[in-house]
Amino acid sequence: MNRLIIKDLEVSVEDKKILKGINLEINKGEIHALIGPNGHGKSTLLNVIMGHPRYIVDAGSITYNDEDLLSFSVDNRSKKGIFLAMQHPLEISGVKNIDFLKSAINSRLDKPVSLYKFIKEVETASEEVGFDSNLIHRNLNEGFSGGEKKRNEILQMKLLNPSLALIDEIDSGLDVDGLNMVSNALNNSKNEEFSALIISHYSKLYKEVKPTHVHIIVDGRIVTSGDYSLIERVDKEGYSWVEKEYGVSISKKEDKPRVVLGTCAVKESIGNGNN
Repeated sequence: MNRLIIKDLEVSVEDKKILKGINLEINKGEIHALIGPNGHGKSTLLNVIMGHPRYIVDAGSITYNDEDLLSFSVDNRSKKGIFLAMQHPLEISGVKNIDFLKSAINSRLDKPVSLYKFIKEVETASEEVGFDSNLIHRNLNEGFSGGEKKRNEILQMKLLNPSLALIDEIDSGLDVDGLNMVSNALNNSKNEEFSALIISHYSKLYKEVKPTHVHIIVDGRIVTSGDYSLIERVDKEGYSWVEKEYGVSISKKEDKPRVVLGTCAVKESIGNGNN
């Protein structure tokens, strides 16, 4: 089925209302682009879908394949086939990249993957995304460049083969080759069972990975939805027309605290063999 339905979602972080009534439906085979000015709730929505504990759901619902996603822990959402490529990947000292990847894969399997199959899959995926094989045996993202961290996120996506990929500005800070890598990886993942929700400020990524649906979010609300032509119009005119046509204000938002998952929980899960 692979169907995500969000109804009337309201979300706060540190007593500040960020999302103010989001309605969104993503079906299998669809690629959705979420665009809008900085600070208006795009990353918040992705983090809430994935289950970030610092975001408080005040109202509304999120279901995935007719199940209440809000009742699931982060690891169970991952096991359901949801993956988040983070905008700011964490550096985790003491956790080897290869151990993290193997633990993540095994958490979705009834029987642990064989070492031979795992190594072959890692080698193939690393080559596809241009990830230096020497980094596989380093601590997770520790000492990695920004581009290497982003490639490592896409490597994880390739290995986990999610049914729903949440892509949070994974292309920011990448050079042309890195941008091509991200678009190729997403295009190669496309099939009838795969869907994605993508945030990017680069029109080039959307030109390469043509979204089937486009949503503009302003002040925590989706003010309009359409097809790829919305991206083309924003690329040419900016967001001023959105203010005029939909009666919204796109003033600069105050920077909200950047919240990240605690590394201690990640280390503990790896030690226990869980994702």
